[in-house]
Amino acid sequence: MREVLAEAAFALFLERGFEQTTVDDIVARAGVGRRSFFRYFPSKEDAVFPDHERCLADMTAFLATVGDMDPVDAVCDAARLVLRMYSANPEFSVQRYRLTREVPGLRTYELSVVRRYEQTLAGHLRGRYGESGDGALRAEVIAASVVAAHNNGLRTWLRSGGEGDAEAAVDHALALVRQVWGSAAAAGASMPSSEGDVVVMVAAKGAPMWRVVQQVEAAIGQV
Repeated sequence: MREVLAEAAFALFLERGFEQTTVDDIVARAGVGRRSFFRYFPSKEDAVFPDHERCLADMTAFLATVGDMDPVDAVCDAARLVLRMYSANPEFSVQRYRLTREVPGLRTYELSVVRRYEQTLAGHLRGRYGESGDGALRAEVIAASVVAAHNNGLRTWLRSGGEGDAEAAVDHALALVRQVWGSAAAAGASMPSSEGDVVVMVAAKGAPMWRVVQQVEAAIGQV
């Protein structure tokens, strides 16, 4: 029933426009009552994103099973679950992307969904790095980096109309996150010079943490 309602809603959104479509229109198209709609969707906006609740649950379940896996690898792999959800139905995903770009209310709703994914990733990272001090900061920054990288690759694919390899685009973006924040990068940043050299670096006030780490790594590589 959830899928039937979502399909009816989306078809009407494309035919009539999101703002012009009412819940009564949706339930009439689906052949059910209003109570059935609100049993599955709190609002019209939720019907545009019917798969995100399941994907959030899958992400949470996945992160609960990763054990001692490198934290950055784990959250990057978790983000790929969102990509697979989109790539499983390219036509619907591209249509939804275009509709979302046209309706300000849907863009706002989408941002709230993205934030929930980011909070899920950050929660896992805080469990590995600690809840206080730099551990919590590191968790938030890495989670934001993963989401930004994932969305950059995903939206590039969506803007192309679903052409090409979505996974390749997202993997390329996530590789940059691993390069800056992964275990190999952390080990390299903490490794002292064999000759006892000291590296002094000046960073702009307010520079993002990932940029500072990147500059440190570059400076150490030149010593």
